[in-house]
Amino acid sequence: MSRIKHVLASTFATATVAAFALATTPATAQPLAPVGGYPSQPLRFVSPFPAGGGNDAITRIVTTRLGEVLGQTAVTDNRGGAGGNIGTRLVAEAKPDGYTLLTSQVSVMAVNPTLYGAPGFDPVKNFTPVTQINAAPLAIVVAANAPWQTFAELAAQAKAQPQKITFATPGNGTLSHLVGVVLDKDSGVTLQHVPYKGAGPAINDLLGGQVNVLITSTASVAGFIQGGRMRALAVTSPRRLGVFAKVPTLEELGYRNARFEDWYGVFAPAGTPPERVAYLNRAIVQVLQMPEVVKLINDGGSDVVASKPDAFAVQLKADIARWSHIVKLSGARMD
Repeated sequence: MSRIKHVLASTFATATVAAFALATTPATAQPLAPVGGYPSQPLRFVSPFPAGGGNDAITRIVTTRLGEVLGQTAVTDNRGGAGGNIGTRLVAEAKPDGYTLLTSQVSVMAVNPTLYGAPGFDPVKNFTPVTQINAAPLAIVVAANAPWQTFAELAAQAKAQPQKITFATPGNGTLSHLVGVVLDKDSGVTLQHVPYKGAGPAINDLLGGQVNVLITSTASVAGFIQGGRMRALAVTSPRRLGVFAKVPTLEELGYRNARFEDWYGVFAPAGTPPERVAYLNRAIVQVLQMPEVVKLINDGGSDVVASKPDAFAVQLKADIARWSHIVKLSGARMD
């Protein structure tokens, strides 16, 4: 496991607050003229996790503003289950007409194809990348009333009392889960994993005291950190912004091979006409360049990327290669 290096990990945005902030911001978007009659009906963005987590939040940041650019409504459709596989498969099988899209992340598109024996989709064959939205670390957080003030205090107890401290994640095989695996295998920080069906339920149980620690995207918990209900003990990469700007990284704390970075991105079903993919890229990038959107994303602990489809395709393939190797080293498997 010590060979695990330079990993990308993730998730991101502050759901209800972010969507409300965008919805109440004066319209300043520059509408795009339709291309070949597209779009002529509402667009559906499938988030393959329940409401309340980072994937849902970043999807709503995009959809709330995208209607101003497209002249058509863009809606978020939460289809959680099986670590993101159910919603992802739904889009993989959708008509490739540019009206059904997927907002996804590293754990689904780069980890699940190796983690699961039959995830139900191929991230390269079944999808066309549209744009990478952001890049961010994961955060290791506790409730504000937790006894640990620093990650060193948490790690010391975890080493002295293996499996006593519980850590929640958005699901088995997610990047959050693999961070816990790396800490255990490489550093002896042994926590008891409690997987959930998304970040939202995990957050509720952390705040309710049912679990001790949560590892998840910065976007999922930024609002709780800012509101004083949680405390961040560490993050997994130097790419940290907003309320996480002064939170130490695991590498700064002396943990080797603990750099994890994540992203969210938009995908269309394979076979979607190239001109529609290009149109969607221009529209979503325009949203991501709005100052208020940049601020929301930064406040959630992430950098805006807003890449071209070709660049995102290269990133996806690199992450698939990296994470398939790490999953195999970890021994994690979901069937």
